[in-house]
Formats: sequence, C-alpha cells, structure tokens
Amino acid sequence: MQHQLAIYDMDRTITRSATYTPFLCHAALRLAPWRLLLLPMVGLSLIAYASRLIDRKRLKEINQSLLLGRHSRKSELTPVVMSFAEKTVRTNVHHGALDAIAADRAAGRRLVMATASYRLYSEAIARKLGFDDVIATDSLTGLDDRIIAQIDGENCYGPAKLRMILAWMDREHISRSEARIRFYSDHASDAPVLEWCDEAYAVNAHDKLRKLAKQRGWTIVDWGA
Repeated sequence: MQHQLAIYDMDRTITRSATYTPFLCHAALRLAPWRLLLLPMVGLSLIAYASRLIDRKRLKEINQSLLLGRHSRKSELTPVVMSFAEKTVRTNVHHGALDAIAADRAAGRRLVMATASYRLYSEAIARKLGFDDVIATDSLTGLDDRIIAQIDGENCYGPAKLRMILAWMDREHISRSEARIRFYSDHASDAPVLEWCDEAYAVNAHDKLRKLAKQRGWTIVDWGA
C-alpha cells in the first residue's frame, strides 16, 4: 500500500501573512490588554534575533512570556484560540490554498500541516481547513495543564521540520519507501523538506526560494490574494 501525503507549511503558504505575533496580540487583547504596552519589548527581541543574539526558539519564548505571561491556563486560552482560528480562516487564507487543499483531499491524499507555528493555535486552524494531521512547535505543559512560555522539543523550522516529519511518519508507521509525498512551502528555510519530498511546490515564493526552485526544478505556483 502506498501512502499519499500532501504536506503544507502554514504561514505565508496557506495564509497571506504570518500568524504568531497576531495570535499573541489577539490573546493579549482578550485576556490582559495591559500586556500590549509591552509591544516595544517585543520589538527589542526582534532586534536581538536579527542581530543573532538569540535564536528563533528563544525569540518565540520571550514574546509569548511578554504577551501571554510565563504561564497560561489552557481553559482560558481555548476560546481565544478558537476565535483566532475562525478569524484566520475567514480573513487570512489564500483562495488558491483552499483550492489546492480541496484538490488533494479529492485525490485521496492525507493532508498534513507542518508548521513552525505553535500547535496551540495552528491545530485549530488546521482542523477548520480539513487537515488530518498537524506537525508543529509544541509548548511545554505543566502538571496542572497550564501552558508554559517554553518550547517542548524543537522549533519546527528548517532542518528540524524534516526531523519532526520523519518522527511523525515513524509514529504513524509510514515507511518512506511506501509513501508518495508532495510538499508546499513559501520559504527557503524549508529546503530540506523540499529536497526530500517527491513533489516540491514553491508557493508564493520570495526571491531566494524562487531562484532555488528554478535550479532544482521545483514547481513554482502563486496562490495570489
């Protein structure tokens, strides 16, 4: 039996714009509006990241701590997550992405989202879009079911995304030799997965990925607005 997988990145592939900081602002506005006063500190963390003083994983942890707090109750976050997912699907998804997802589903492919965004909210978005599985950056959870502003495991980005896809396939008992895999991404950081899959799609590609796609013979598509 051959497994047919369609794996999608999320931010700027399915969505028009990134979702992480908008989610944090959405949550802060509803749970603790005063935390929006800390946005200048979020800007400083971005400068620190751009200066290579911190990595992407630490950047996420700092910003979550600033805008959500070091600990967040899952029961309080759930309605916020659901409202953000509804808003994202309604206002921030490429129509071309919806068409591609529908076509892959109709072709019998298993729909998998593989995103560097937090599972905390990306899973809700994926479910609304009809995905079967989600591979994402996980948050550390306390014994009392609090969400801690710390990443559990790897940030699902760059080479780590491929490692996490392979680990997921192992858990699902899917052998690479028995799978036909297509992968959609907008960013060159996903080159390890694009190189590894059977059908690579550079979607809404920026210049670096577009150049790489032409060199590698990957399909270039633009899902537009």
